[in-house]
Amino acid sequence: MKELIEEIAKALVDHPDQVVVRPIEGEQTTVLELRVAPSDLGKVIGKQGRTARSIRTILGAAGMKLKKRFTLEILE
Repeated sequence: MKELIEEIAKALVDHPDQVVVRPIEGEQTTVLELRVAPSDLGKVIGKQGRTARSIRTILGAAGMKLKKRFTLEILE
């Protein structure tokens, strides 16, 4: 799942070398922390959060297939 988010984020940003995804395992949910360059933050979030919402939808659908829950946090 980490690789999926990395690939999506790298396709969106101008500085793909600065994309970092860190998974934090919980009891029921795995939190994926996405960190990008400050100048690329808007590209990952999108207008009114549409891009971030779409990434979270893909993450939820992929998680259903694995029978796990994932959440995405975009860090500054």
